Amino acid sequence: MTNRSERIRAVLTQVFSPETLNVTDDSARHAGHAGASPEGETHFNVEIVAAEFSGKSRVEMQRAVNSALKDEFDRGLHALSIKARAPS
Repeated sequence: MTNRSERIRAVLTQVFSPETLNVTDDSARHAGHAGASPEGETHFNVEIVAAEFSGKSRVEMQRAVNSALKDEFDRGLHALSIKARAPS
């Protein structure tokens, strides 16, 4: 079984074929907060640049990323900070 960071990266790569993708586990900063697990892997930051986002609003891009990661949310992903954009 891969860790959540690797699964997030794999799903986003498959769905969006991004030019740039950074996935960072930020769980340690949220230890003790609601939704945080002692094992970690609950809070992540994603920076993604993909042609699929061309012409989409910020909200549409974030919804697309959240939708792609629905299974991870169902499996305990609590929070996701998303910086998404189309290529310049």
